[in-house]
Amino acid sequence: MERIESVHQMQSLAISLRLRGRLIALVPTQGALHAGHASLIAAARKQADTVVVSIFVNPAQFGPNEDAAAYPRDLEGDLALCAEAGADVVFVPPTEEMYPRGYSTWVTEENLSKGLCGISRPSHFRGVTTVTTKLCNIVRPDLLVFGQKNAQQAAVVRRMLEDLNFSIQTLVEPTVRDEAGLALGSRNLNLTQGQRDDMAIIHRALATGKALVDGGNRNVDRVVAETTHTLAERRRVRVIYVSIVDRETMEPERTITPGRSLLMVAVWIDEVRFIDNIVL
Repeated sequence: MERIESVHQMQSLAISLRLRGRLIALVPTQGALHAGHASLIAAARKQADTVVVSIFVNPAQFGPNEDAAAYPRDLEGDLALCAEAGADVVFVPPTEEMYPRGYSTWVTEENLSKGLCGISRPSHFRGVTTVTTKLCNIVRPDLLVFGQKNAQQAAVVRRMLEDLNFSIQTLVEPTVRDEAGLALGSRNLNLTQGQRDDMAIIHRALATGKALVDGGNRNVDRVVAETTHTLAERRRVRVIYVSIVDRETMEPERTITPGRSLLMVAVWIDEVRFIDNIVL
């Protein structure tokens, strides 16, 4: 496995790989990797000749009240996981390589990014689309691999790729969960046992909503109400949103369409913001 920090070196390698006809898959991450990321690398391994994992804590997707410096980092552990999972290249650019002095160009998506997480984090998706565009120009992948937990991010990036005529496919893999049903996330390592216990209610709430739909209920208000009610069983859980949307457009649904509707939640537990979703 090769570790690359230079943008120029990564671009040169990508050009060489493409000239040799090798299909490239990119798994974009911010590091603090876990079993969920390993599953994305394994999925990429099945689809491509060369698997590149990017590790870059992107300051552009953190809001004014969010501390990028506090984001968990474990580069040595990340490299070990990438090697074990089957990555060929790990791209670890320094911030000054990605955003050099005087940087002033941004990529925005104006529709899918406005709702859900975009309401409370208005600059977040601009950071996501900008860094993804840069990574696509550097790594030149044929395939981008995301996890289902970040459903809105995947939908926004997919729309951006289509709108800007990138010849890049996206693959969204199922969320990996722990034994309590909690979706794995980079910040989970810093959770106390009490926070973990409270966060277990998130998956139970999603499962409650899905059970209603599985039983034949198609009423959006009813499913949202029951999901919210379940979340309220833990007093430390502060709901940011509970919403049912079209999984492709992120538009709110008026009635539930099995297989296409997505039940999405975002909550605060103490100072930890957590998102999750389930396909209905």
